[in-house]
Amino acid sequence: MEDVRDHYLAWLRDAHAMEQQALTMMRSMLSRLKDYPVLCARMEQHVTETERQAGALEKLLEGRDSGTSVVKDTLGKATALGQAMSGMFADDEVVKSTMASYTFEQMEVAAYKILISTATVLEDTTALAVFEQILVEEQDMADWLFDHMDQTTRIFLARDEAGLPARR
Repeated sequence: MEDVRDHYLAWLRDAHAMEQQALTMMRSMLSRLKDYPVLCARMEQHVTETERQAGALEKLLEGRDSGTSVVKDTLGKATALGQAMSGMFADDEVVKSTMASYTFEQMEVAAYKILISTATVLEDTTALAVFEQILVEEQDMADWLFDHMDQTTRIFLARDEAGLPARR
């Protein structure tokens, strides 16, 4: 069972780093979404959710004598910053950012399914409740992005056709 616990703690640290990466990506995007008020509002809501999620994961790690991974958190933030910066130079940034955000949400959903499975094996009911709540929020965000891709794309195309800045 020791190997299971080792994997579990590593995956928990990975999830924390993943949430830190998500925060960096979303905060960077927000300043460039002013002309997409519906997307901007939902992204702001998810930033708040993600901040709470990262805090909950940090508490779980501390309660299991396993701190966060500074290296993973830093690498995740650097990766997110690089992704955000590269999008700044794309004329269709909002469309590509929406696709990337949807993909990232699906990765988070998978990570929490794995953590739920492992927490169940280890009978870690405290963590299980946290993971289940986060899973719902991540799935809701993925579903929202998917459901609004058409709207976001059409706003982008209309702005582009009208000669308006496509990303702001």
